[in-house]
Amino acid sequence: MNSKKPEPSLESLSFEEAMQELEHVVNQMESGEQTLQETLSLYQRGQALVQYCLQLLEQAELAIRTLSDEKL
Repeated sequence: MNSKKPEPSLESLSFEEAMQELEHVVNQMESGEQTLQETLSLYQRGQALVQYCLQLLEQAELAIRTLSDEKL
């Protein structure tokens, strides 16, 4: 029986929390101790975390550009 706690929704994570979780996912995958199904689940979560982090970075970049343009 799987007693893992549920993963937090991406929207509830800060950029730093998402990066920390992504690092944890990578470490788990590198350990090689998971079943194929667990590895697939980890990979899917990792991909979702990468996309979420990229989205947050794009939003931050847009905000910085907007602020920079306003000062000109």
